[in-house]
Amino acid sequence: MKTFILDTNVLLYDPHALYRFEDNNIIIPITVIEEIDRFKKDMNETGRNARHISRLVDQLRKDGSLTKGIALENGGTVRVEIYEEKVLKRLPPELRVDRGDNRILAVAVDLLERDGKNPVILVTKDTNLRIKADALGLVAEDYESDKVDIEELYPGYVEMEVDPLIIDRVHGQGFAEAEGEFYPNQFVTLKDQLNPSHSAICRFDASQRRLVPLKKAGKEGVWSIHPRNREQSFALDALLDDNVKLVTLVGKAGTGKTLLAIAAGLHKVAEENVYNRLLVSRPVFPMGKDLGFLPGDIEEKLTPWMQPIFDNVELLLSGHEAEKRHSKGYKELMAMGILDIEPLTYIRGRSIPNQYMIVDEAQNLTPHEIKTIITRAGEGTKIVLTGDPYQIDNPYVDASSNGLTYVVERFKEQAIAGHITMTKGERSELAELAANLL
Repeated sequence: MKTFILDTNVLLYDPHALYRFEDNNIIIPITVIEEIDRFKKDMNETGRNARHISRLVDQLRKDGSLTKGIALENGGTVRVEIYEEKVLKRLPPELRVDRGDNRILAVAVDLLERDGKNPVILVTKDTNLRIKADALGLVAEDYESDKVDIEELYPGYVEMEVDPLIIDRVHGQGFAEAEGEFYPNQFVTLKDQLNPSHSAICRFDASQRRLVPLKKAGKEGVWSIHPRNREQSFALDALLDDNVKLVTLVGKAGTGKTLLAIAAGLHKVAEENVYNRLLVSRPVFPMGKDLGFLPGDIEEKLTPWMQPIFDNVELLLSGHEAEKRHSKGYKELMAMGILDIEPLTYIRGRSIPNQYMIVDEAQNLTPHEIKTIITRAGEGTKIVLTGDPYQIDNPYVDASSNGLTYVVERFKEQAIAGHITMTKGERSELAELAANLL
């Protein structure tokens, strides 16, 4: 049996972490309880998690003594441990300062000395705390529940060499029987074994086990937007397919993730009338924080956070209006009920039926937050998640543990979902060079 000591950030990241360690001993240092108490009044996701874990521990308290240990349903135990100042004074001089991290280290050292038979493991998402623990001879681990290896993230497409007859079938009869194993809605580039320029780009239709060509955007494009590369063609195909209810677009800045998603959404809502409304949202990171300190009413407070969305909509409208010869700003679209732009703070608890919903900057969300958002989807709603796992502002997630990459891996085998990893920047030559060199 092992003893796991949980840091505050683990419980704030996943309030149900107590049940993720099978039949082992869970230790919550009293310092962690104090730190959780500081977050409980926050109106963001961290605050909600803090309140949730407090209620959870309080409920467990009714079943026994937290200082002696309480049995969990999975066979393990949970105990609150109070650190002793004399142990803190035995730490190296640099770690004797009375602060939260050092108190947690003192608890870990004390437990290791008292119970040398069972392995003692400190679990924390704090990189520096893991380094300090290692320097003290303690075993320290990251909390890896729901963790995805970002380097092995499912890209959503594959390239393969085939007999030229298969490519001819795709172009001629509009499909080819799939040879091999593919994920539902995986995009496939077929290349002639002898002539690489003879090729076809397809999508795997899991219901018929066929490779089918991508949908054509038409001469006018999608709100005047034409795909500039193969990845963007894949993305538009998934975004315009009403049978694909969940689309994830992962890529660096400038690859066109948000622009393509909004263009497809406006097309589906305003042109084809498939959905009642285009709802675009992004985390006001941290969710709900700092708005009260900005001047003005709620619309003025939100403008700095939502401005990238406004910019993309205005860019699309300017190109579309040039062809249609009329002028509408995003505010007019909002007044008409075609477009709604809201922070994620306002979406919690709602049911969202028959809407085209885009969540931008989804890499800043935890798996729990992503689950909360997707479960808001009502009948007929399509959800698009966009983001760059390498540009994360949330201290409780990283490139491998954020909700966006978590969804990509969990949904890759589902016929209702599609994914594209976008790597080629199209914003400008300068932006592409900056993304690659800086």
